Amino acid sequence: MISINSLRIVKSDEINENNLSEFVHRNFLQIESIRESVANIIAEVKKRGDKAIVDLTKKFDGVELNESEIKVTKEEISDAYKLIDKTLLNALQYAKKNLIKFQQAQIRKEWKLKIEKGVSAGQIYRPLEKIGIYIPGGKAIYPSTVLMTAAPAYVAGVKDIIICSPPQSNKKIAPEIIVAASEFNINNIYKIGGAQAIAAMALGTNIIPKVQKIVGPGNKWVNAAKQMLSNIVAIDTPAGPSEVLIIADNSCDHTLVILDLLSQIEHDSDNIGIIVSTSINLIENIMNNIKAYVEKSERKDIIKNALKNNTLIIEAKDIEDCIRISNLIAPEHLEIMVKNPKNIIPKILNAGAIFIGPNTPVALGDYSAGTNHVLPTGGNAAKYSGLNLYDFLKIIEVLECDLEGLKTLSKSSSIIADFEGLSAHKKSIEKRLENKN
Repeated sequence: MISINSLRIVKSDEINENNLSEFVHRNFLQIESIRESVANIIAEVKKRGDKAIVDLTKKFDGVELNESEIKVTKEEISDAYKLIDKTLLNALQYAKKNLIKFQQAQIRKEWKLKIEKGVSAGQIYRPLEKIGIYIPGGKAIYPSTVLMTAAPAYVAGVKDIIICSPPQSNKKIAPEIIVAASEFNINNIYKIGGAQAIAAMALGTNIIPKVQKIVGPGNKWVNAAKQMLSNIVAIDTPAGPSEVLIIADNSCDHTLVILDLLSQIEHDSDNIGIIVSTSINLIENIMNNIKAYVEKSERKDIIKNALKNNTLIIEAKDIEDCIRISNLIAPEHLEIMVKNPKNIIPKILNAGAIFIGPNTPVALGDYSAGTNHVLPTGGNAAKYSGLNLYDFLKIIEVLECDLEGLKTLSKSSSIIADFEGLSAHKKSIEKRLENKN
């Protein structure tokens, strides 16, 4: 049962940069304990390729595949559309439409400017050619994550997108996952999961192509493999337990705060929920009413563990202190439910995504609003962005000089080359100026 003692309430002035970990118990990825095991899996895939994939799938997933069954067939894709609930299909297609619209708005035209007379410089954009998406499978089925990871790559113009996801006990991938992928014309879908899937995409096998970048969430084995292979393949930010921080004042409905908190900790008992409020009355209402909502939750056991271990209510002195706490924590999801929420936005420095006002629950961003739900966790929002179009684009700088521009830049460049002792640099400039008046 949920009691007042199950939830921690602290004063904001107790929390600072040095002791934050004592209050916010983030489950940071610790790969040391599994490094040797993951290294062995990577080595097996490198040495034995698809045969290792088959063996490891049997070992870790309990599913016996032969090599010809690793790739999802055209028939399986066609069947998936027959099996999926049509109402869900319509919802996924609606979410896809909004995601594409949001990603297209991020596109910037190639540009150049005049640096000096005779000197122009600019940037052009080119998509990655081949990327891999990892989608967790087995018991969990999250077609929304397929949409979130595929949409920016699709809009960026990546020509070759592959997906790896662990098979279910029936040797299939859930039709919802297949359909979500097919909506972006992704037909190269492979029934493998875990560290072996990451190794296969990073190294390549006869069946699974080598990619330039791997994105998508996974367990500690998946994230460990991504980190250990990041010297040969680009990766996104490692995904840890989900987080929500809600800034709320006395203008806010405590019921909405409770529901939004529970919605973000129902995934996993490691998920983190934090409420920061200036209102004692709001905090008391939350404490007095949360139990009823928890007891009605379908995933109440998970929620109870998250409330006990990873949930925190912070009583702040004022809105400025709420902002300080939020920037210090750098949450994955930040909800702002105060009287004038837009006044706070300019002062928010660290957040994966921000949700403004009482009618913008995180759940909308999780699914169909167009914004992405693949976001930095574990405080990484202080230095990383959520998945976006530019994760799949290379920015190439372009420089062009005419003779006058060459002359203009030559003196300063030659002086710097001289200082650094790079005579060939200087000569490559001076040669072009010989006999030029």
